[in-house]
Amino acid sequence: MIKRHHVPQAPPPPRGVKYHHATQADGWLHVTGQLPTDAAALAAPLPEGVEAQAEKTFENLVTIVEAAGYALSDTVFARIYLADFERDFDAFNKVYHRYFSDDKAAPSRTTIGVAKLGRGALVEVDLVLYQAPLP
Repeated sequence: MIKRHHVPQAPPPPRGVKYHHATQADGWLHVTGQLPTDAAALAAPLPEGVEAQAEKTFENLVTIVEAAGYALSDTVFARIYLADFERDFDAFNKVYHRYFSDDKAAPSRTTIGVAKLGRGALVEVDLVLYQAPLP
């Protein structure tokens, strides 16, 4: 069974774009890429710097993950997009390691340098999580 999650407390998709915050199937949860936007002030400028943007991005991810009944510790895979890979990789990791602090339980991940992200963001993150279905 597939369950699609729309989380009112999370930033909505941009106008004219259709997607859910997350899609759940057979214990897997795929969370749509999140930017450092503020659900309470969508038109507000993005935070300054990659660390502040990473923090806001993870706040949005946690909101979605918890609304779907998962925990960030259920993350199996993280995909990170950085608009300036060389400059921001180390600074992003300072925030990332606060959210995934246990080296033995850290998810697999890919970090990709991209030419541009929506709204001029410096970072975007999407996640894949897993919980074994109840019998």
